This record gives sequence, C-alpha cells and structure tokens, in this order.
Amino acid sequence: MLRTTPAVAVLGLLLSHPPVARADVVLEWNEILVNTLAGQNPLVSSRVAAITHTAVFEAVNAITEEYQPYLFTIEGSPGASPEAAAVAAAHAVLVHFFPDPAPVEALNAFRDNSLAAIPDGPSKTAGIAVGQTAAAAIIAARADDGSSMPAFFLPTSSNPGEWQLTPACPPAGGVFFHAPNITPFGIQTSSQFRAAPPPALTSNAYAKDYEEVKTVGAADSIARPGDRADVAEFYNALFPVPLWSQVARHLAAVHPSSLTANARAFALLTIAIMDGLVANFETKYFYRFWRPETAIRNGDADGNPKTEANVDFMPFITTPCFPSYPSAHASISYAARRVVHELWGNGGHSIDLTVPSLPQMMLHYTSLKQITDDIDDARVYGGIHFRFDQEAGARQGWRIGEYIYSNLLRPSQE
Repeated sequence: MLRTTPAVAVLGLLLSHPPVARADVVLEWNEILVNTLAGQNPLVSSRVAAITHTAVFEAVNAITEEYQPYLFTIEGSPGASPEAAAVAAAHAVLVHFFPDPAPVEALNAFRDNSLAAIPDGPSKTAGIAVGQTAAAAIIAARADDGSSMPAFFLPTSSNPGEWQLTPACPPAGGVFFHAPNITPFGIQTSSQFRAAPPPALTSNAYAKDYEEVKTVGAADSIARPGDRADVAEFYNALFPVPLWSQVARHLAAVHPSSLTANARAFALLTIAIMDGLVANFETKYFYRFWRPETAIRNGDADGNPKTEANVDFMPFITTPCFPSYPSAHASISYAARRVVHELWGNGGHSIDLTVPSLPQMMLHYTSLKQITDDIDDARVYGGIHFRFDQEAGARQGWRIGEYIYSNLLRPSQE
C-alpha cells in the first residue's frame, strides 16, 4: 500500500510551494508532482512519477501525434486541447495514488487553476476526457506490476563480502527486495542490464577503494574536505525524482519546445529513473555485496592483507538498508543524465539545485557531468559506498538511459 504523509502536512506542503509561473503545464504539473511526493521513499516516488508523466505524454500525444505512443491504445479527439489533456491526466493519476482529503483538496485546486487558463468550450472538454482516459489506461496497465507486495531480505550467510544488516535496518531485513520483480516501463527485464561482478575481496582494486572510503567516509574523518561533506549531506537529502526534475524543468524552460516534446522529455526521464531503480536492485540482490560499514569493521577477515580493519568505523551518513553494489543513486542518476544529455546536451548550462531540508545550501552546475561527479563523491565521502559501486552504477545507468531514449517514444515520422 502507498504510504502517504499526514494529510495536513501534505496540504501545507503543496500550498506553500506554488508551481512554476505558467508557461507550460507539463513543467507546472511536474513541480506539483514533486511536491506531492514529498516524504515518499524513492521506489514509490519513481513509480508514481513514471506513471504520471507517461499518462501526460499519452494524453497530449494522442492529440498531437508527434511521437510514437507508449500504449498504442489512446485515441485523441480532433480539436481537443492538449493542455487540458495534460492537466487532467496528471491530476487523475495523483488523486488515484493520494486519495486522502487534504492532498485531493490541494490537487483539485491546482487542477482548477490550470484549467482556468484554458478557454471553456468543446476543445477543453474533449481534452479533459482524453487526459482522464489516458490516466485510467496507464494506471490499469501498472495495476499488477509487482510493486504492491513489499518484501524484505534477511542475510543467509555471514561470510566475508556478504551483505549484513546495518544499524538502521528494520527487523524485517533489507528493503526493496521486491523491486527486481516490478515490471519495467521500458527495458525488457530487470536483469537486462545487470552489472558485472564486483572486484574480488583479495584484489588490489578492492583494497584501493576500501582504503578510500575508510579514510574519507568515516564520521570522524579529518581527510574529508568541507565541500565533500556538503555534497554528501545534500545528496543524502535529495532523491533522484526531485533532483532530475529540477534539472529538466530548468533546461526545458531555458530551451522552449512544444508541449508534446516536453511531455515526452519528462516521460522518458521518469521512465529511465524507474527502470534504473528496478535494474539496480536486481543487481544488488543478485550479488548481495556488503556495505563499507560492515566491510571495514571486518577488514581483517576478508583475506586481503592490504585491508586493515577499523572495528569502530561509522559512516558520515546513515547506511541505507540494502546491499551496496552497485550504487542506486548512481544507476538511477546516470540513466537520468543520459536522457537529459540526449535532450539538452551535457554542458553550457547554469543549474542551481536546492533541497527543502537544507535551505541554506545551493549547488551550482554548468554541466550534467558535474552533477553525477558530485553524486559519486557524495556516496564515497558519506561512507556508504565503495568507488567501484559508483562506477558500476554509472555504467549500468548510462546503458539504461541510452536504451530508453533510443527505443521509446520515438518521433512518429521515423
């Protein structure tokens, strides 16, 4: 079941974060989506975001027919308003997943505000009908996608290299164990882009990355620069959906395009994020590789003479409760980056990222690579990942993003 934040908190969050100034309803409703998802875990956020933006794309594209559809089942109505269709689709998906009175009240208000800018008449009415149809179709297509039965993993062995419960774990065990069973949105199977194995515990590659995270990732490390501490805290608080939504909204506003092109861009982005997550957890639970927190405390038992143990090691940020290899933030973010790169290019940007829980902090970037470089550092300097976790996640995510962009929602004239 979807876990929602308290109703009053949701309403307050939505009303205190008005959407961007109206220029494009796709961007407007992406911001509403992100605010609505505040407090949800990354799996819930990624799935709902992908469903929402896929429905918006289907609704708009059914009318404009600029791209190949996702489901091939939605029929547009001649003369229907694509803007009304986008608003109706996004609203219908969100009230489906957030049915409590407070979020519904806020979402209804945003819907009414968005629709008020569209002249009344048959075009608006037809567009609303198309949007509601598209939302219902996407929701139905995802109804039995394997996400509704959360599962947990308890370690079956305490051998060196095997993932073990860390202090923040719930008694049930490792979380998101069911994620590999969720039907992907774009890739063929969750194992299609499984990463190659992690380095052997006895290898020099393992010892090198072990020493790095042990040195710079400890809670009491004096080798961690202040700016690396900042990025560790920042990306511990900023999950992929709000992160890459900020990036995409900025770039879409700076590089104006058609409503359908923007609907496609956000659908591709959120599909890549969700499929990156599904593929990542398939790899994580296939290898079940231990976290630095466990590895460094047991360094004298791994068979590698170059890995000296520190039985008191504590990471700078809290270790998530699932296996280490590869990094989820890397897999997801590199999938997102690849899509954004294809749409708007890697560099020449001026992007400021913020996160509500750290209002005093803003990170500025001129390229997408700088963002993923910081994400990689954030996990190592945060003490929760080896560098090879990041590198494997980067390779996996890049391939997923490339696949999504190359195979889904292609221009209709190709």
